[in-house]
Amino acid sequence: IRNSFWLLAKDESISNNDNRIKTSKYNILTFLPVNLFEQFQRVANAYFLFLLVLQLIPEISSLSWFTTIVPLVLVLTITAVKDATDDYFRHKSDNQVNNRQAEVLIDGKLQNEKWMNVRPGDIIKLENNKFVAADLLLLSSSEPHGLCYIETAELDGETNLKVRQALPVTSELGADISRLAEFDGVVVCEPPNNKLDKFIGVLLLKDNRYFLNNEKMLLRGCVLRNTEWCFGMVIFAGPDTKLMQNSGRTKFKRTSIDRLMNTLVLWIFGFLICTGIILAIGSSIWEHHVGAHFRIYLYWNDVNSSVFSGFLSFWSYIIILNTVVPISLYVSVEVIRLGHSHFINWDLKMYYPKKDIPAEVRTTTLNEELGQIEYVFSDKTGTITQNIMTFNKCSINGKTYGKNWHNLQKKTVPVDFSFNPLADRKYKFYDHSLIESIKLGDPMVHEFFRLLSLCHTVMSEEKNAGELTYQVQSPDEGALVTAARNFGFIFKSRTPETITVEEMGKLVTYQLLAILDFNNIRKRMSVIVQTPDGQIKLYCKGADSILFERLHPSNEELMCLTSNHLEEFAGEGLRTLALAYKNLTEEHFREWFKILQKAYTSLDSRNEHLAAAYEEIERDMMLLGATAVEDKLQEGVRETIASLSLANIKIWVLTGDKQETAMNIGYSCHMLTDAMNEIFIVSGHTVVEVREELRKAKEYLFGRSNDLPNGHVFCEKMQESKQDSVLEETITGDYALVINGHSLAHALEANLENEFLEVACMCKTVICCRVTPLQKAQVVELVKNHRKAITLAIGDGANDISMIKSAHIGVGISGEEGMQAVLASDYSFAQFKYLKRLLLVHGRWSYFRMCKFLCYFFYKNFAFTLVHFWFGFFCGFSAQIILDTSYWTAINRFFILGSIAVYFAILFTMHSGGIFYIFPTHFPYVGNARNSLSQISVWLVILLTTVVSVMPVITFRFLKEDLNPTLTDQVQKMQRARRKQKPLQSHMHRVYRTSSRRSAYAFSHQEGYGELITSGKNMRVNNSHQTSGLARTMHNSISWTENLHEKTPETVNSFRSDRTVKV
Repeated sequence: IRNSFWLLAKDESISNNDNRIKTSKYNILTFLPVNLFEQFQRVANAYFLFLLVLQLIPEISSLSWFTTIVPLVLVLTITAVKDATDDYFRHKSDNQVNNRQAEVLIDGKLQNEKWMNVRPGDIIKLENNKFVAADLLLLSSSEPHGLCYIETAELDGETNLKVRQALPVTSELGADISRLAEFDGVVVCEPPNNKLDKFIGVLLLKDNRYFLNNEKMLLRGCVLRNTEWCFGMVIFAGPDTKLMQNSGRTKFKRTSIDRLMNTLVLWIFGFLICTGIILAIGSSIWEHHVGAHFRIYLYWNDVNSSVFSGFLSFWSYIIILNTVVPISLYVSVEVIRLGHSHFINWDLKMYYPKKDIPAEVRTTTLNEELGQIEYVFSDKTGTITQNIMTFNKCSINGKTYGKNWHNLQKKTVPVDFSFNPLADRKYKFYDHSLIESIKLGDPMVHEFFRLLSLCHTVMSEEKNAGELTYQVQSPDEGALVTAARNFGFIFKSRTPETITVEEMGKLVTYQLLAILDFNNIRKRMSVIVQTPDGQIKLYCKGADSILFERLHPSNEELMCLTSNHLEEFAGEGLRTLALAYKNLTEEHFREWFKILQKAYTSLDSRNEHLAAAYEEIERDMMLLGATAVEDKLQEGVRETIASLSLANIKIWVLTGDKQETAMNIGYSCHMLTDAMNEIFIVSGHTVVEVREELRKAKEYLFGRSNDLPNGHVFCEKMQESKQDSVLEETITGDYALVINGHSLAHALEANLENEFLEVACMCKTVICCRVTPLQKAQVVELVKNHRKAITLAIGDGANDISMIKSAHIGVGISGEEGMQAVLASDYSFAQFKYLKRLLLVHGRWSYFRMCKFLCYFFYKNFAFTLVHFWFGFFCGFSAQIILDTSYWTAINRFFILGSIAVYFAILFTMHSGGIFYIFPTHFPYVGNARNSLSQISVWLVILLTTVVSVMPVITFRFLKEDLNPTLTDQVQKMQRARRKQKPLQSHMHRVYRTSSRRSAYAFSHQEGYGELITSGKNMRVNNSHQTSGLARTMHNSISWTENLHEKTPETVNSFRSDRTVKV
């Protein structure tokens, strides 16, 4: 099994991993040793263990070992109980996932089995809207030709439906349990890995070999959509699944305060050593000159040397002065952290009432770290956005329709769609003029919505009368088709040769002649249809930058007007599409179709020939208008990002979505703006290309003036001054960096990572697109290790687990993509907006309180310990204590607990009305704090105290900055001066980049469903509509099915027999 390839056989016993997942750190056997190991990494704990050993030696100890072992055990026990409680909840969450039920084929029948008991080789039945339990090989499904649809939001953040198809030889099995039980195939495949988009394997069945790729696989974390049922065989389970391979390992997280306390304890221990040496020297001197006379009264036969006496005194004072190293510090810190955790759990302003989800602290040891965050790494889909698309505005023939719903009054009445029985009741539109234009029969408006109802790859299903359900490849297409449906152009059904639309109550069937599908290069989609009266039309929708180049010259004026509307839509953060059409003659279409036939049958450069054929027909089109779709952000996202930016917290978006999609959201939440000086896009496919693009970005950032020829000058200054912030302070403009996944793979290599990080840190916004879960973790690790900055990662899907575990703080959103991210997180809540309060309120106050506590704690310990130091000079350095330990312990507890009790008692008395009602005669002034502030003398004391305390400091700092400024002060002064000049220049002109228009076609990450539809493989029953002669000729001329899943042949012989092992 542990060979180059993984071998599976259903009917053989293979010892493989089960399907159990684990996010906890301990179990019953490992808890004690692992937890003690973690606790003794704290220097104070290790010191007191060493001290306990010293106290067992009677010659040097004047204190009982009991005084050390009790507090040490107490500290270890309290911390262990807290860690065990945290891990208990992790075990509880793991059990919820592991105990989910799955239908497994056992002994010839389907039986319910827990997820954790599923093993490789098992055959599982999945039903619609259910999560995939393990990595499965798709065997059969309820859809024609073994097709099924899945949503991979937990893997890559995409909610687009993806198609998977079983092998023909297994799709014939259907739902026949007896045939499935007799399935005896052997799968030879690659070993477990983290590559989500790649799978290589071979199915050996009845002496035949069938090639397997990623299109035949259902990965754990996917959700089955629009498919009634399917069967699959488990290939990888549990930790071997690609999802868990990308999750990373659970790491023990320690805060910077913990590391600082360890450093302080080491310094304090050094101070203790020095103090012990001083007292030991004093003991030797005193013993040599004076101590010998005391032996008449106090006989000491064991020690005859003053040096040896000083040596013993040294260890005795190490024991006596041990209170300078605080053993109770860590317990006190943990108690404070626990209190801060409850403050977060109890915060009603972080409670989401719609879903009854409160904020939850899953790791109680990281609260003060929240107040020091410098970088936030965020997922996009489900974290920043709701991934809900709505048709908001449009431009038709030079006129705009639609109102900005953000500015609507409460009394604004939406459009009444009651005239349309099939309208989607959830859809709201607030411009009545558009529906009036439709009812008046405006031909351009009708053509606009006719295009939206025809030019798409949506599948429809009418289960009950009046209930029309759309199966959409993406939310964008769903929004556009739903809008057309509400405005009276209802897409009803389709066959491989026809599209049926209900136009204003009239059923119209169009002959589908061709689908010119979308891909990442074309950025547009077209359909060619024939109307019932025989007219042939091409309808096209796509990115405006692409479509405008293919318009007829007569559209110049309309194009300028529509372009202005697109700029307006883009400024509101909407995603836009341009729409166009073209009338074709039958002769023209027949000639072009011959060119298309030739392109399809060509053996060399087939894709290039197809692209040329598409270009041939998609020219001289007539502009119809444009659509504006809103990708709804979560509530409060813009305000949260703005507040975090003001706090100098940098936000990086790491998403699996396409570049255009990520940039759209960047503009929507104002992370990207048209006012930015430049947006650097790194999309190179080789190391050389990426290095060149980063170098150009770096040159642009630093400028090419005479005084700043390149970035090396600043690097030298930074090294000389040893201040990391100086280089960033020299950048006065607003810049953004957008980098693709394939480019990021090169940028994260050892020879490029420093250059990438330098450019990225100079930019206000960084967006990484098409990144894998592992790359997300690598980016977080890069910043964490090289910038030495405190990082936070936030996400809602399983694809975010690796970066959540890698960051100092991991935050999980309890969203639509399951609970996997929450299970791996340190904090969880329901909405991105709560991050603002978590960091700027709870994080800030936790950090302040902890710092004040530490200052007081160390002051108290030093004050008590130095008393014994001075007492040594009065007791002949005899290592005696001035205060009894039990007395000091009692006093310490009394003042700590008593001060808390007195504080709350006084607070209750001053601010509670209950005392007044109980003792109205003794407490006539309820709320005397408010009354005291009305006294002039109180304000005078405050004023005098403030002036005396603050003025000297302000004067000193002012004189220091003015007379002897540092390099940082000089850079900041220059930066402030430039910013003062910046508004004056910005009023002169504002340049809009065409890249700021957001094409709604950015959603697609692969070619669309055009060939799938025309092949008829996803059609259950062909419609009985009559096909015109032209359409019949076109579809008989070329088999569209042949090109649906045509892949580059890969030889199965690459699986060499000498590299496999028979099971």
